[in-house]
Amino acid sequence: MTADSPPLISTDRFSVVRVSRTPPGENVHAREVIRHPGAVAIIPLLQGDRVCLIRNYRISVDRTLIELPAGTLEPPELPEFCARRELREETGYAAERLQKLRQFYVSPGILDEVMYLYVATGLSAGSPSPEAGELIENLVVPWDEALRMVADGRIQDAKTIVGLLSYDGARRGLL
Repeated sequence: MTADSPPLISTDRFSVVRVSRTPPGENVHAREVIRHPGAVAIIPLLQGDRVCLIRNYRISVDRTLIELPAGTLEPPELPEFCARRELREETGYAAERLQKLRQFYVSPGILDEVMYLYVATGLSAGSPSPEAGELIENLVVPWDEALRMVADGRIQDAKTIVGLLSYDGARRGLL
């Protein structure tokens, strides 16, 4: 049995609730859980075996991180629509083709957010239109350089690590 409390905190992007669960033969377990509408991350592939990453200032860690373009779903928005919107907003690119690679939980110990990972190809350049307060710039690198950036720690963002390694495994036939 599961029950959510009324939100302890509610924002435009997430809420925090207390969840109680009673497994069979056990006592009640309660935890605070962040409820999130889900998000997308996009692997924008360019000709010449290159990928468009972004440099993105993150206030939560007070650092500029190297990431895949990504964004939060705006319910009832479908993940593919969100991926197209975020790709254009953050990088300026529009994708002719968008293919879902996988989905995964970002941090299931505290958060129910599902991240939908897409591969974008057939890109045409345009002008980015980041949201107010976003400090984002494109960083186009060869695919092998992106993997080196994961290996040497220049990329520290989990969704970007998962995305790049997942796609690399898929293209090598490992997934």
